[in-house]
Amino acid sequence: MKHFIGVAVLVVILTALVGLALNTLGLLPDVASLQGQYIDGLFQVHTWIIAFLFALIVGFMLYSIIVFRRKEGDESDAEHIEGNNALEITWTVVPLITVLSVAVLGANTLSKVTAVDPGAMEVKVIGQQWAWRFEYPEAGVVSDVLYLPKGQQALLEMESMDVLHSFWVPEFRVKQDLMPGSTTELRITPTEIGDYTVRCAEVCGLQHTYMLADVKVVSEGDFNTWLSAEAAIADDPVARGQKVYESYGCKACHTLDGSPLVGPSFLDSFGRTVELADGTTVLADADYFYNSIINPTSQIVAGFPPAMPQNFADQLSDQQIKDVIDFIMSLSDK
Repeated sequence: MKHFIGVAVLVVILTALVGLALNTLGLLPDVASLQGQYIDGLFQVHTWIIAFLFALIVGFMLYSIIVFRRKEGDESDAEHIEGNNALEITWTVVPLITVLSVAVLGANTLSKVTAVDPGAMEVKVIGQQWAWRFEYPEAGVVSDVLYLPKGQQALLEMESMDVLHSFWVPEFRVKQDLMPGSTTELRITPTEIGDYTVRCAEVCGLQHTYMLADVKVVSEGDFNTWLSAEAAIADDPVARGQKVYESYGCKACHTLDGSPLVGPSFLDSFGRTVELADGTTVLADADYFYNSIINPTSQIVAGFPPAMPQNFADQLSDQQIKDVIDFIMSLSDK
């Protein structure tokens, strides 16, 4: 009996040390959503279970190595044990009960994470190579920054325009894949005002590592002020075109400083003669840019891959395309 007591004391001590160590390492960033709080609670349970299992294995090993080590000069065999029914039943039933308990706890946590708030704000999230776009249908606002009011649940309806993407903000804990041809949902209730980052957690192509977007959690008043200001951008076609450039992924491939990226830079591009991949040249006028947007494979610029998305004709209205062209014209001296 004394051996079992000794092992039990050692296991308890090791469990406490390992559990406290894991909880003080700072493995996760500070949680910033209601859903994340539920997930962190479940994570804590798993952490302590891992600490206990580690201590159970290592504790028995250490105790056996120290207490039952062979004495000097002892060449006899250890006692032969054929089996122990009670032990086998125990290590079958106890893990089964543990796994079922964790499953119930996980299901309960999932129900809390996906709980529907009737007053949730709808935000459409569009992922494409290699940018994020966020649409607020009720206000008619499109942005490349995800603004969320603190304390209000946001229903994110997600779509991909090309390949698989994955929406992930580490501080929110939850993650959701975006699939072409279907809509997926994610619910987030921010609890902390601050700046965060959306990361694509699914390898999606050449510029995957740069597929980031800012997330700003603000007070309800600041959110309404921002939404009103965004909705007011209506009179200046250049400003509207810049907004399309920022919100529809154009900036992921086309810079404004003259440096090439996946595609040619927009700086001083209007009015120039462009050499195409087939050896011909074309004047970069309004018709050229319009055609390049709605039919991008028809005029590939020499030295660049045919990476332009094929569906902008479905995404953008003629007025939005004209606004983009006005914006590009404003970047040129010609």
